[in-house]
This record gives sequence, C-alpha cells and structure tokens, in this order.
Amino acid sequence: MVSVPRLVIAAPASNSGKTTVATGLMAAFAARGLAVSPHKVGPDYIDPGYHSLATGRPGRNLDAYMCGPELVAPLFAHGSAGCDLAVVEGVMGLYDGASGQGELASTAQVAKLLKAPVVLVVDASSQSRSVAALVHGFASWDPEVRIGGVILNKVASDRHEALLRDALDESGLPVLGVIRRAPQVATPSRHLGLVPVAERQGDAVDAVRAMGERVRAGCDLDALMALARTAPALPDEPWTPAYAPAEGPRPVVAVAGGAAFTFAYAEHAELLTAAGAEVVVFDPLRDEKLPAGTAGLVIGGGFPEVYAPELSANEPLRRAVTELALSGAPVAAECAGLLYLARELDGKPMCGVLDAEARMSERLTLGYRQAVAVSDSPLAAAGTRLRGHEFHRTVLEPGAGPVPAWGMHQPERRVEGYVQRGVHASYLHTHWAASPEVARRFLEHCRAR
Repeated sequence: MVSVPRLVIAAPASNSGKTTVATGLMAAFAARGLAVSPHKVGPDYIDPGYHSLATGRPGRNLDAYMCGPELVAPLFAHGSAGCDLAVVEGVMGLYDGASGQGELASTAQVAKLLKAPVVLVVDASSQSRSVAALVHGFASWDPEVRIGGVILNKVASDRHEALLRDALDESGLPVLGVIRRAPQVATPSRHLGLVPVAERQGDAVDAVRAMGERVRAGCDLDALMALARTAPALPDEPWTPAYAPAEGPRPVVAVAGGAAFTFAYAEHAELLTAAGAEVVVFDPLRDEKLPAGTAGLVIGGGFPEVYAPELSANEPLRRAVTELALSGAPVAAECAGLLYLARELDGKPMCGVLDAEARMSERLTLGYRQAVAVSDSPLAAAGTRLRGHEFHRTVLEPGAGPVPAWGMHQPERRVEGYVQRGVHASYLHTHWAASPEVARRFLEHCRAR
C-alpha cells in the first residue's frame, strides 16, 4: 500500500501559473524540512528540472500515454517512497490530454489514477464573479475528479480579492491561496519553453527561491497539507528497475549531459544501472574525451541548436564519438542526439556519423507518436511497438536513412530516423520504464563488444 500525502496542481488552461505554484509549493514545503517528491504529468523534461532544484530529489514524469495508465501509480510509488508529501504538476488544462484520445494522458486521468485531490490554479486577472462559474464547471465536469480547493493567481488588489472570495463562497470550494499580480519570476523561455535549469545555474536557484517565497506568502500551507493527507492509500506495488544482470564486469555507458543535453528521464539511468551498467555522465561542451572504457553511448534530448558553435568547436570529442560509432558500439540518440550525430547543424560541423544535415525551423513538431521498429538495432528488435513523443523546432534532411529507425503510425504514416552499425538515432523520445527490455537489450550489445 502507498500512503504518501499528495496534491495535483492543475489549471483550466496553460499559462495560468501551474509551474510557479507547483514549484513554489515544493520549495515552500521542502523549506519546512519535509521530504517532497516532485512529479510532472506528461512528457515534459524542463519543468522537472525546476522541481528537482526545489526539492533536492529527481523530478519524475507520469505519462499515461507513453507508459500506459497501469504504470502511473507504480511509477508514482517508486518516486515518492519515503517522502512526506508528493506534489504533481499537471499539463495544459485539467481535462486536456492526447489529441483525439479522450481523457488519456490528461491531468484529470492521472489525478484519478492516483486518487489525489486537485488544487485548481485560476488566472483571475480578467474576472471577478465569473470565477465561480468557471470553478463550478471544472469541479462538476467529472465526478471522479476531486477538486479540493482553489489558488487564485494574478490578483490585482484587496478589492479584487474580496470580489473573488465572495463569488467562490457560493461554490463550496475553499480558497487555499491568493497570489498577487507581480512581475513574473525570472524564468525565461525560448522556442521549446522554459530555459532548463542546467543552463541557468545560479539564476535558476534564485527563481525557485522566489517562487517558494511567493507561494509561502500567499498560500495556506497547513490547509494544503491537510488536503494532501485526505488522499487514500493506493493498492499498487512500486515500479522497480530491479533486474538480475549477467555476472562479470559492468560495461561503462556514457550518457551525455551538461547544458546542451538536459532531457532525460531518471528511470533510464536506473534501468541501465540495474541491468549491470556503470553509468557515467559527460558534458559534450567541455569534455574532450569519452569516459574511460566506454562500451555504449546514450545521447538524449536537449538544445544542441543553442550550443552548435561550442559543440562544433570541441573537435576532439566529436572525433571520439565518431570513432566509437564507426566501431559498431551501441549508440542510442534521441532528438538532440540525432542532430549531434548529423554531418552539420545550422552550418556547423557535427560528428558526421549520419549522412544528414540539420537546421532550425519555424515549425514546431509536437505530439505523441505510435511507432514500430523497422529493423533490428541495439534498442529494439524489428517489429517492436513503442509509444513516444516528438518535440522540436529543427528539420533533418533526409529525415530517414537507408535503414530507418521507426515506422510511425500517428498522426501520419512515415518512416523516420537511422539505424546503422550499432547506432539507433531518431527524433522520437521514449520512456524506457514502459519497456525495460530496451535498457537490457542495450546492455547486452555493450557486453557483446
């Protein structure tokens, strides 16, 4: 049984202040000495970085599309083990999920799977009495979603607050916080959302501290904790990466990190370690060599387009990556990794492992995908079906090699990515917790070298 007190922080729509409130709550409760488990609904990599900074624990994603609804509660239990409180930041509007799939992957679905009370963050900047109708509609839409209270954001004045509170008295839902309209906490954005923590360092620490102070000043933390404690126990066993690896040396798996490669799910490293790997993180912006004894390479997502000149300038590492790939070593590259392995990115030389060129685009490619492995690779046997997510503003030409990585089935049929020697490179982000055999297969190929 899992009995961690928990809250889901949701909103009627995007840009209502969910990230500020959720991160601020995490920081405020952590400042009280509580062990706070941070979670994010959906595939987003960036918000969990701020959550991790606020709590000192890995930010974890709960994605009912990529991992399946049946894994949401077990993954939550795994991440929140031993904690005093869990705070789950929602995605988009409360009832928004995978396009055309009903409630699938919505914040509402995750709240129901976790049997967690929802706190609705409402941007009140352009309304007064209408806030009651808005809140009533969200609270009554799905009887299985329990909205336990409201936090009013962007409130202009004492009079504005009084009008809002009077209106909400009729709704029967308590106001658990009021956050005044103020200059936005310094969390700069760019083409794919917030700038990741790894790129901001000291500024990110200041931003999280400011969020915590605003929430602590405007919210009733005791009432919020009391609401969190009303969540019933979950009868789910925690997910575990546990696996009985082969005996013998632990192959070194180098994992790209640093400011250019910030997108990673915590469970990936846990699965590799459990399967018998020695996971070593390196920074392609700074390190001129791969970790000693590297037998396999994982290059995840991030922002290589922002750092193309610096990545290109690190010629010794580019040569080392190319030599490793040409040797047949297993290389798993997702999105940013795909671009790094290309011949060039925005005119800057990259590793040249793939005969392709990448460039920035004005078009955002975003959405869930259904994919099937076209051919055998270190990640998957031909015919393996996975669900994933695309999120980029770049274009790779050609988009698929002679042996593509994936055949896509949603939203349109196409082939994508590259499989050559031991390289599997694609725009598709996947969550290995849903398919632990991916990590195990990758390690088997590392051991076979």
